[in-house]
Amino acid sequence: MTASVLQISIGLPRDEEWAGNLKRTAIDKKAVAGPVDVRRHGIDGDQVADTVHHGGPDMAVYAFAREDLDRWERELDGPIRNGFFGENLTTQGIDVNEALVGERWRIGEVLLEVAKVRIPCSVFKNWMGLGGFDDVAWVKRFAADQRPGPYLRVLEEGRMAAGDEIVVEHRPDHGITVSHMFRALTTERQLAPGLLAVEGLAASVRARITRT
Repeated sequence: MTASVLQISIGLPRDEEWAGNLKRTAIDKKAVAGPVDVRRHGIDGDQVADTVHHGGPDMAVYAFAREDLDRWERELDGPIRNGFFGENLTTQGIDVNEALVGERWRIGEVLLEVAKVRIPCSVFKNWMGLGGFDDVAWVKRFAADQRPGPYLRVLEEGRMAAGDEIVVEHRPDHGITVSHMFRALTTERQLAPGLLAVEGLAASVRARITRT
């Protein structure tokens, strides 16, 4: 199967009592019809609620694989629509968690680079419960899966659309994958110093490592 974008989803912040301390969230993403403009800080029409922990150039676009949603459907015994995990890009035909940090994808006119990983939070847990799924220990369960999906930075702005092919234009040689970075920042923190080998490592990740 050719790697491609199955769906592009965006959302705007809204006030919700269940949405953590901020009481505001943009996790509810909905499909976009037609091409979208993608800029340094994300897709036009998409915003984040918690600007301290989300958004910015290193978290401009979030990708999650349809194959992983399918697996969670089997685990949770219920249908999961594209975009439900809060992803902007629902992909198919590419293992986004085996992508290397710093890997570059061409989608339409846009050039994206794998920059960071999603760290699950209580808002995600509550959202799962509202969707009718068992959210008991959801954060730990999602973390244990070690397949969080990557955040992408935008190196070249432009337009993209659902159905566009994902072309890998560059793969660095350090061997540090999305899953590896996630483990290093969560369950296997002894791996964290090794992330410093990543050229262009997100400043927030570098600061987190050097503080410990």
